[in-house]
Amino acid sequence: MSEIVRRSDTFAALVARQPDNELFRFSLAQALVAELRYLDAVEHYKFCVNKKADWMMPRILLGKLLLELGRSPEARLQLQEALKLAVAQEHEDPERELRALLADLK
Repeated sequence: MSEIVRRSDTFAALVARQPDNELFRFSLAQALVAELRYLDAVEHYKFCVNKKADWMMPRILLGKLLLELGRSPEARLQLQEALKLAVAQEHEDPERELRALLADLK
């Protein structure tokens, strides 16, 4: 019987080989969230946000994850920054979603 390989294991191996690769980190974070390993995912989303300040998606996902973890002040900051990016980059659907999320935080 073969052992099941978790998707996060695949991306963790890629990150181990190329720790500065934000795309591998992003994929690893998504895999960790799918496995309900939220705390493990946070550091990888934070890496992406810090590496590419204008990359909106990891900021949105980090904000949502922080909300899920009950870390509302941190979540608010990430979601506010993501909203600025959505407006600047003219992403209307994410802008609407972010405005709604932020309104619920008030």
